[in-house]
Amino acid sequence: MAKIELKQPIVDEIAATIKDAATVVIVSYSGITVAQDTQLRKQLREAGVTYKVYKNTLMTRAFKGTEFEGLTESLKGTNAIAVCKDDATAPARILSKFAKDCPAIQLKAGVVEGIVYDEKGMAEIAKIPSRDELISKFLGSIQSPITNFARVLNQIAEKGGAGACEPAPKAEEAAEGETAEVAADAPAAE
Repeated sequence: MAKIELKQPIVDEIAATIKDAATVVIVSYSGITVAQDTQLRKQLREAGVTYKVYKNTLMTRAFKGTEFEGLTESLKGTNAIAVCKDDATAPARILSKFAKDCPAIQLKAGVVEGIVYDEKGMAEIAKIPSRDELISKFLGSIQSPITNFARVLNQIAEKGGAGACEPAPKAEEAAEGETAEVAADAPAAE
């Protein structure tokens, strides 16, 4: 059996892992300890991120002809890939945070929603909050005006109910009423 035939299932596995991925990040991990690696893998797994080490040549074959082909330039040295299908910023965010305490981890490049980013671009993406955090902030911002509106309505109800809500007649309506009275008093033209 040829070596290529033995490697094809691994290339197929990589291709299946990256298929429909929102994000694929290339990570250099040279010098990481087993304990650090275990801790990193746990954090990534909890966030729904697949993290695997493959040979660069096999990743190059799997990336060929896909939107991830631009990552092949970064495949030098010891690398792993972090893949997420749901949260586009999770791999970069988790890896970047972990790299602060573990300098052996380095984000080299990534593809986020079809766009290839270099190391600096991935550092910027790592700053974006998670989808859940963004939704939480959004809901908090729209909840505040609704809460304030409810307080105003409650204060109006406490001060006298619906009668307190009736607006004063507008100046135009008052002027129209006076014009109608003057017209009623004037003699009709023949």
